[in-house]
Amino acid sequence: MTLRRGLFNLIVLLGCSVSVSSAADPIRLWEGDAPGATGKEPKDIPTLTPYLPSADKTSGTAIVVCPGGGYGGLAGHEGEGYAKWLADNGISAFVLKYRLGSAGYRHPVMLNDVSRAIRLVRSQAAEWKLDTKRVGVMGSSAGGHLASTAVTHFDAGKADSDDAVEKQSSRPDFGVLCYAVISMEDGVTHSGSKANLLGKNPDPKLVELLSNEKQVTKQTPPCFVWSTGDDKAVPVTNSLRFVTALQQNGIAYDFHVYQKGPHGIGLSEGRNGVPANDVHPWGKDLLYWMRQNEWLK
Repeated sequence: MTLRRGLFNLIVLLGCSVSVSSAADPIRLWEGDAPGATGKEPKDIPTLTPYLPSADKTSGTAIVVCPGGGYGGLAGHEGEGYAKWLADNGISAFVLKYRLGSAGYRHPVMLNDVSRAIRLVRSQAAEWKLDTKRVGVMGSSAGGHLASTAVTHFDAGKADSDDAVEKQSSRPDFGVLCYAVISMEDGVTHSGSKANLLGKNPDPKLVELLSNEKQVTKQTPPCFVWSTGDDKAVPVTNSLRFVTALQQNGIAYDFHVYQKGPHGIGLSEGRNGVPANDVHPWGKDLLYWMRQNEWLK
């Protein structure tokens, strides 16, 4: 891990852009077996892959990116696709490969993975030239549910831990929720995501706990939330409920419902390899919101 991080520093010093490829190999979230791991195959090893801006673009802001995929897979255009675009805009992006329901994992494993990822980024902020108070989380679809879980279920870290990573807070400084699954309630949720996260017959208390519109508090960080009215897979009701909860708790937010657009749109309906001038308006709206909040200059 030390050699890999040294390479990241060299990339930054040389001013190399990562808009073409990943900055380095993925980093294991835990040096040994991840807590709760049921094996030692790639599916059992959560990782974080950095995409770092060139030195002349870097803003010091970081985002942990959670790809969608119904908690059964990981969509590349919502992971690497986003990360390259974020890096091109001065934001250090870290794509999270979290453990999945299709591999037999259930909550709280996924939450543990994203929480560890946020802590890891903060613990290495000096090496990656980041501001520990500007670490956000972003997710689409089921990855949006994981991101919404991160902004509503967090802790301040363990000050007495022997693990330097665990000393860090897992609270994101902001959240970006893209056509996100928010609720676990039948009729609103995405049934496949629910089954992969909680199992086929989950305890009603667990359904309540992971219906994240019900878990918003005054400590929830600001959020950028967007969806499309055409989305048939994850109804816009999910986003509406979450934003209503933010409003009721006095949490700052930016909310967009675009009339048209299918589920899983990513940066555009073309998805991967999208030229900058073809990025869906949500991308420009996000950058504007981040500048308003001084996460970008």
